Amino acid sequence: MSELINKSNCHAIQRRLLSSVSVLAFLASACATGDAEAADDDGDRPLIWIELGGQAETPAGQGDAFVPAFLAGNPNASILWTGTSPIQAQKPPLFNFGEEAEVIFQPESSHWVFSASVRYGRSVGSKEVDHQTNRLFYVNYTYGVPSPGENPRGIDKFSDTHVHHLESHSILDFSAGKDVGMGMFGKSSSSTLSLGVRFAQFASKTTFDVRARPEVEFKYGNLANFGRPGATFQFPYYHTYHATAQATRSFHGAGPSLSWNASTPFIGSVQEGEVTFDWGANAALLFGRQKAHVKHLESQRYVSWQFALNGGQNYHSPYPVIFGGHDKVRTVTVPNAGGFVGLSFCYSDAKLSVGYRADLFFGAMDGGIDTAKKENVGFYGPFATVSIGLGG
Repeated sequence: MSELINKSNCHAIQRRLLSSVSVLAFLASACATGDAEAADDDGDRPLIWIELGGQAETPAGQGDAFVPAFLAGNPNASILWTGTSPIQAQKPPLFNFGEEAEVIFQPESSHWVFSASVRYGRSVGSKEVDHQTNRLFYVNYTYGVPSPGENPRGIDKFSDTHVHHLESHSILDFSAGKDVGMGMFGKSSSSTLSLGVRFAQFASKTTFDVRARPEVEFKYGNLANFGRPGATFQFPYYHTYHATAQATRSFHGAGPSLSWNASTPFIGSVQEGEVTFDWGANAALLFGRQKAHVKHLESQRYVSWQFALNGGQNYHSPYPVIFGGHDKVRTVTVPNAGGFVGLSFCYSDAKLSVGYRADLFFGAMDGGIDTAKKENVGFYGPFATVSIGLGG
């Protein structure tokens, strides 16, 4: 009886061993097949991607506008405030075009990704705003009409503003990342987390010049006391103003960066072409130097007329020249945050991407006029890139 029990137990153990071996063999076969498919996929995947593109950027944080003192002193002068005022004329260009390039390397049979990218943008803008009125007047009158032979003279209210802007920026990134999603957003999707270093450089220069005669007042005098009964005269009295300003600002910094880029397909296939939805976010902490050199001056004259026996004579009364500005160089820490969303039209070795991207650098520039003032620098707008895959 015991022998039958032992034989039965042996047969059960043998069946279990055979079942276990069969399962292990099946799993090994499946893993081998999966590795072979992954190897085949890696073989079809390019090792290097070269990407070129551009962005229609709206820059932010170009510094405060210079406000001459005479603007506040003439709030009702239409020649200053009708149309484009001297303050509005200082607004920088609304858009500039930025260029970018990136090289991406992913070793064969690896989930690691190494990249180097550069973005560069530059804008130049000039604006001239001229406002002027025309008025003719006569100096000498006899019984209310211009004296015989008296020629009309012209006197104008005017405001002439000239502004020139120059801005440039460059951002350089080096990073190493790994696909941490492993298809978490679906088959063929990716989710790459990268660590690296970011270099950033911003520079701007603005020059401003305005001349104005915002108001003209006419005063009349009687010449009867000088043997000319019925004769009167009128002369203009006015202030003229001149203000200039120049501001040069810059920031240079570098620091560690962290980025996350994800992509998931929703139409088509890699072999026949597919469309993917892309998104990402980035953050960095930059350590660098911030510089600002700002100077401005403003002068004015009061032109008055007085009558003497030898005729009219004008007198110029200058006012003190107003100086201002500041120079500042300091070490700063600048947090940086950004992100993008877009669509990509992909083939096995080519890709076209379009989307919208924003990058903001907190407190990167000194935007003040007479005192230092931290100002955020940002670039945001639509972008488009073309990528070509090589190798594999």
